[in-house]
Parts: sequence; C-alpha cells; structure tokens
Amino acid sequence: MRFEDIKEILVDKLKVTPEQVTPDATWEDIELDSLAMVELSLMLEQEFGLEIGDDELLRSPTISDMLTLLEERSAKA
Repeated sequence: MRFEDIKEILVDKLKVTPEQVTPDATWEDIELDSLAMVELSLMLEQEFGLEIGDDELLRSPTISDMLTLLEERSAKA
C-alpha cells in the first residue's frame, strides 16, 4: 500500500485538492468531516479488503499515520 494509492482515493473519490494531500496533512488540513471519514473507511474496505472503522481513522492524526495503520492491518490479514 502506497501513499499514492491513498492520495488517489482522496482526490478522485472525496474531491480533496491534490496539493492538500501530503503525508503530514491532518484531516482538518484536507477538510474531511466525520461523514467523509465514514466514506473513506468504506472505500478502503472495497479497494484493499481492510476493515478499518472511521473512528480508527480519526485516531490517526495524519495521512502518514493512517498509512501506517493500514500497513499494520494488511500485515495481519
């Protein structure tokens, strides 16, 4: 799983501006609210087969932290 994969989902599906999506960006930086986080968790499950709740995503303060969470979860799957 790569940063580019996550960026593509955020830009293409959630309409985040590409310039906003950096590894250190927070959810506030890219302006994702709780509903968007629910959508993101569903997209991650569809794309990667990983069940990660929106609450878990919200506990990952940056995109880089979320990527680490996804990598850890996929290693266990």
